[in-house]
Amino acid sequence: MSALATVRTAVRDFLAAVAVPGEVCVAVSGGADSLALAEATAYVLRHRDVRTRALVVDHGLQADSAVVAAEAATVVKSLGIDVVEVHAVHVVGKGGPEAAARAARYHALREALPNGEGLVLLGHTQDDQAETVLLGLGRGSGPRSLAGMRPHDPPWGRPLLGITRAQTVAACTELGLEPWQDPHNADPRFTRVRLRTEALPLLEDVLSGGVAPALARTAAQLREDTEALDTLAMRVHERAAREDDLDVGVLAAEPAALRRRVLRRWLLDSGVRELTDAHLRSVDALVARWRGQGGVWLPGNLEARRRRGRLSLAGPEPTTRGE
Repeated sequence: MSALATVRTAVRDFLAAVAVPGEVCVAVSGGADSLALAEATAYVLRHRDVRTRALVVDHGLQADSAVVAAEAATVVKSLGIDVVEVHAVHVVGKGGPEAAARAARYHALREALPNGEGLVLLGHTQDDQAETVLLGLGRGSGPRSLAGMRPHDPPWGRPLLGITRAQTVAACTELGLEPWQDPHNADPRFTRVRLRTEALPLLEDVLSGGVAPALARTAAQLREDTEALDTLAMRVHERAAREDDLDVGVLAAEPAALRRRVLRRWLLDSGVRELTDAHLRSVDALVARWRGQGGVWLPGNLEARRRRGRLSLAGPEPTTRGE
């Protein structure tokens, strides 16, 4: 099967497995992954009553970024996409330029959706998945991070997680397209670039190949396990919930993996942001290693406390020891 046919099949299989709305959006950068994805989406949906819409995000990080975005819009329109839009964003924020650009891009894509709902296809490939898993491993981010990117995480869809970057490049060659080469993808200042150009090639050499698909398989297996544990944790949460609080007795009877998932969901739903593993383990100690200690301060000037057999979350107030 040709590379182009392989990409089209991946998109067809993905769209057959999800609820397809009346409009399907495709995020387009002008690179090989997004162009191959856009063409395949237009091809698969050409005889269906579904509008295709390309969203080109201009990050403004290079002097000619507006020109690049306009050219990408012209190319993707020629591929059969019904509607093409260019969205300019201002990249600022925490975590360096990579994280800031990603946050700005996702915000623009979500804002382009009616009420923030719909389906936006992203051109992440098997290579991107492998890099994501390695980043999570190196940062000690836990199984949720090692599980990588989900194929369908509404509103985001990633049909190409089983497709390699080489295949999207080959698909563009078949189409007679010359994708844009983002200079940031060759800049060693960025961690992902060094993973792509140094770490993964070295692992491929040391382990005699097959590293990217092996990492992708590992991510898929961990994702299945994580989703199963999340389902069990949701049931525990339902039993432990006491209005806005949690019953300590119910939580204490559960394994740590389930208990911490319940606590993580409870804290995030209660408005705690930038939750770290250290925060989570400190709150878990109020259940599993209770010695009458005081509360745990969390981002947002919130405090998790244990009182009278319950965990509660509140603003700054004096606490007392014991129950």
